[in-house]
Amino acid sequence: MNRIVHFEIHAGDPERAVKFYRDVFGWEIEEWSPPGPGVKDEDRYWMVMTGPETEPGINGGLVFRQGPAPAEGQPMNAYVCTIGVTDLDESVDAVLKAGGSIAFPRMAVPGVGWLAYCKDTEGNTFGAIQMDEKAQ
Repeated sequence: MNRIVHFEIHAGDPERAVKFYRDVFGWEIEEWSPPGPGVKDEDRYWMVMTGPETEPGINGGLVFRQGPAPAEGQPMNAYVCTIGVTDLDESVDAVLKAGGSIAFPRMAVPGVGWLAYCKDTEGNTFGAIQMDEKAQ
């Protein structure tokens, strides 16, 4: 079976996005420099480590957005990544405190858990889910 092995977050202001994801989820994010001559500013790349390699999940990257940010109310036009969290309410509060917003509030996914969709400081939508088989 073919699996997703990497994701990329697009950002108009990568430094702001790095701060957001570090503050909200505690991710390790470091700028990556390819070998060879200097890299143009718009081609800079950040590696995103979401957790230990010994745990389920994937790592990814963060890049400069090559066009306008998604417009408010625009339908989804990309894959949405959902992040497993231990406390959904705490995570949503952290999103708001870090300058993000709520795209769709907390809802039950019966037999699975509690899910909310949020937007980061760059206008990207992502999910956050707290697993709970008793969710109704």
